[in-house]
Amino acid sequence: QVTLVESGGGLVQSGGSLRLSCAFSGRNLNWYAIGWHRQAPGKAREGVAFISATDQTTIYGDSVKGRSTISRDNVKNMVYLQMSDLKPEDTAVYYCVASRSLYDLRQLEAESRGQGTQVTVSS
Repeated sequence: QVTLVESGGGLVQSGGSLRLSCAFSGRNLNWYAIGWHRQAPGKAREGVAFISATDQTTIYGDSVKGRSTISRDNVKNMVYLQMSDLKPEDTAVYYCVASRSLYDLRQLEAESRGQGTQVTVSS
């Protein structure tokens, strides 16, 4: 089981940037792909970005592709999501998620999930 703690959410103006952080802890951490799901009120959960356990393979959702970068530091046990050119439609609760299967994360399944951090983009 992996424990995930998000930070870095907040209020930002349209066109601005934000970096979300996820601290992960537990056993066998190098087995786990980690990423971000988001959910806005009244909308379906959406996959944002994912990074594999060891070879740094990254995958992005279509809505953030080209505007976001996910990175991972396996020494500090941190994952970061740098987002730029933010739009009001990026407003959502962002959840850090982990799974031994990168495919499962893309399918919006996760073995572990953090409490979430709110991102609000004002127009």
